[in-house]
Amino acid sequence: MRSYRPEELFDENGTLVPELSTLPPTGERRMSANLSANGGMRLKDLDLPDFRSYAVDVPAPGATAAEPTRVLGTFLRDVIARNQDRFRLLGPDETTSNRLNAVFDVTDRVFSDKILATDEHIAPHGRVMEVLSEQVIEGWLEGYLLTGRHGFFNCYEAFIHIVDSMFNQHAKWLKVTRALPWRRPIASLNYLLSSHVWRQDQNGFSHQDPGFIDHVVNKKAEVIRVYLPPDANTLLSVADHCLRSRNYVNVIVAGKQMEQNWLSMDEAIVHCTRGASIWKWASNDEGNKPDVVLACCGDVPTLETLAAVDLLRRHLPDIRVRVVNVVDLMRLQPDTEHPHGLRDRDFDALFTTDKPVIFAYHGYPSLIHRLAYRRKNHPNLHVRGYREEGTTTTPFDMVMLNDLDRFHLVMDVIDRVPGLRERAGDVRQLMQDKRLECRVYTRQYGEDAPEITQWVWPNGRREGGYE
Repeated sequence: MRSYRPEELFDENGTLVPELSTLPPTGERRMSANLSANGGMRLKDLDLPDFRSYAVDVPAPGATAAEPTRVLGTFLRDVIARNQDRFRLLGPDETTSNRLNAVFDVTDRVFSDKILATDEHIAPHGRVMEVLSEQVIEGWLEGYLLTGRHGFFNCYEAFIHIVDSMFNQHAKWLKVTRALPWRRPIASLNYLLSSHVWRQDQNGFSHQDPGFIDHVVNKKAEVIRVYLPPDANTLLSVADHCLRSRNYVNVIVAGKQMEQNWLSMDEAIVHCTRGASIWKWASNDEGNKPDVVLACCGDVPTLETLAAVDLLRRHLPDIRVRVVNVVDLMRLQPDTEHPHGLRDRDFDALFTTDKPVIFAYHGYPSLIHRLAYRRKNHPNLHVRGYREEGTTTTPFDMVMLNDLDRFHLVMDVIDRVPGLRERAGDVRQLMQDKRLECRVYTRQYGEDAPEITQWVWPNGRREGGYE
């Protein structure tokens, strides 16, 4: 200890000598008070354009179609243009693949090395950050948020798992710092997961994993939010909400392929505000108690559910069907478990207390049971979702492999509505035959049958469909 020469550091009273005591920084230069270490002190709101002005026209459900993430890309393009000093779009080389490439109208990918003449959208000061390393992207974005800026992380759904442990640490940090009054809120960590499990006809089984949602919902309820918008307008509404939020981890799962649009922008805003609601235009219970509830969460499950409703209208028109769409996944939990959770009476008003509920879900079915196990009608809840069956195949063959297809949903209704199986055996057999016909078609022609690819909701139907 004598080697430290304490007599030169302290006076006879043991006090640090003045020339040393004045060396540490004071005020905002202290580590604990540095504004760069408390990013909320420097955070400025984004200058956001009105997301409603990017709406796709939906004169009737299914009457138009769009690529949801491509529509979102036009919104993000203008977010970048108006916030050059505080917003970045990040991802592992998938900006174009995920259909967000409208952003390259106003910015480039940032690159610090030599730029070649053959490079496209590469510049030293671009606002898009890409590198084929999800964990590097996660680290960049967390640092950007922690120092008072905003960002958006787009990724293939299957490969976001690479940052599981990094997400864990950020979520835990958010949970703890929410209780520290001096720690100011920062912009939310926003994930956009696309190229998802149900649309991987070129990449196959390795690119099929919707389990990040399961991982996220393990974290504290006050921190996490999960959204599965069913079409382009709901995606715009959700994205605007997430970019305005603070101190959350927001997970958005949205498709990039051409899909039918279900809701006008005004309808989308109302639906997203509710988080889960009855789609009256798709239901025929007309204020009466339904015979069955067909619920859906996610874009492809919504499509298959509505196609199943169409089949039921054609073949079993006397069955009263209620369609419930869920865009905010955490609405399924009780309000005592999550801030977005529905009260029991509100949940019962949507899903009933005693009728069969056939729930078509984007991810692993067990999660829906986990979220809703305390609900009164949970014993009547039957969930269809991804069950780890997949390959490089057509979109409809993928849903058939996992029993999420429209024909199987109709069969579920017949099996679970009391007394229906006995009198609707012919319809059930027809559904089985249709599954076989569609599978044979994909094997023979390498694509889905026209009755699948050309199907549209009846209000938007021109010609075709199946009888």
